[in-house]
Amino acid sequence: MKSLKLILVSSLIVCLSISLVAQPKPWVVPANFKTMKNAVAVGDASTKAGLALYTKNCASCHGRAGLGDGVKARSLKTFPGDFSKADFQKQSDGDLFYKTKTGRDEMPKYEGKLTDDDIWNVVNYMRTLKK
Repeated sequence: MKSLKLILVSSLIVCLSISLVAQPKPWVVPANFKTMKNAVAVGDASTKAGLALYTKNCASCHGRAGLGDGVKARSLKTFPGDFSKADFQKQSDGDLFYKTKTGRDEMPKYEGKLTDDDIWNVVNYMRTLKK
C-alpha cells in the first residue's frame, strides 16, 4: 500500500511538471509596438494579399483557418495558437505585427523575409479568422 501511494504521488508530480513546462511563456510586446497603428488600410486588396502571404508562410503551422492545426503543428513543442479565439483577437494590431516580425522560439521571424506592408496585410487577414 505504501509503495502504491509513492507511485501515485510520483506520477502526479511528473504530470504536473510536464504540464507546467508545456505552458507557453508570456510574449511581452514592447509598448511602442502595442500602440502602433496598422499602416495598411483594411480592404479587399489587403485581405487578399494577406491570405496569399498567410497561405505561403503561416498555414503550415497555424492551419488554413488559423486554428493551430497545420500539418507542421504536430511536430512543434508548443501549440501555435488559435487565431479564431477572443484572446488572440483582442491583441492590438501592433502586438500581432511585432510577433510576426520578430518571432520567438519555434515561431520564425519574418523581418527581412516580408516587408512591413506584407506583415500588415497578414495582420489584416488574421482579423478575418475570428469566430
